[in-house]
Amino acid sequence: MRTAVLISGRGSNLGALIAAAAAPDYPAEMALVLSNRGEAAGLERAREAGIPTAVVDSRRFGRDRAAFEAEVGAALSAHRVRLLVLAGFMRVLTQPFVREWQGRMINIHPSLLPAFPGLDTHARALAAGVRLHGCTVHFVSPGVDEGPAIAQAAVPVLPGDDAATLAARVLEQEHRLLPACLAWLARGEAVLVGGAVRLSGAVGAASGALANPLP
Repeated sequence: MRTAVLISGRGSNLGALIAAAAAPDYPAEMALVLSNRGEAAGLERAREAGIPTAVVDSRRFGRDRAAFEAEVGAALSAHRVRLLVLAGFMRVLTQPFVREWQGRMINIHPSLLPAFPGLDTHARALAAGVRLHGCTVHFVSPGVDEGPAIAQAAVPVLPGDDAATLAARVLEQEHRLLPACLAWLARGEAVLVGGAVRLSGAVGAASGALANPLP
């Protein structure tokens, strides 16, 4: 399945996807890496891996989100993209764009949603005194970080943690979870049905598939 990864920054999760897609049996092909910022470090990571890149600078469009998304959509169409992954893409997408890609677009968020949507998740988790934190891969819906979860991975909050140490522990799980969820989506083992996620095959049969599904 031809897949585009949308990024705004360093492309850490992009690196995990590139590594996973190097396996001959991985069911998703990295067809395009697109960023809304030309200086995003992840673009160079993609070029080094031989993946086509595109930049649609959101700053050129001001508040005209529809025009921005039209140019993004044209790039996706030109590269025959069928699946979208948002990996640190710092733009809120409009309802028409989300509807067009409904069931084919996933996002990774650094918290155990619905807890701590939005930004600064690790500092907020520490301030709240939670004992478990983690990450969520979910289908994208019009609401920010509100789409139904495909899978989550949890990590303990340890004594002495600060936002940086907790973020590093969560990021390790992000790098495992996102490639797995994309593979499930590409194989048709994770599908969106009536606003809920249906898991099938080996994924659906696995115990605890929605919480730390990976060994």
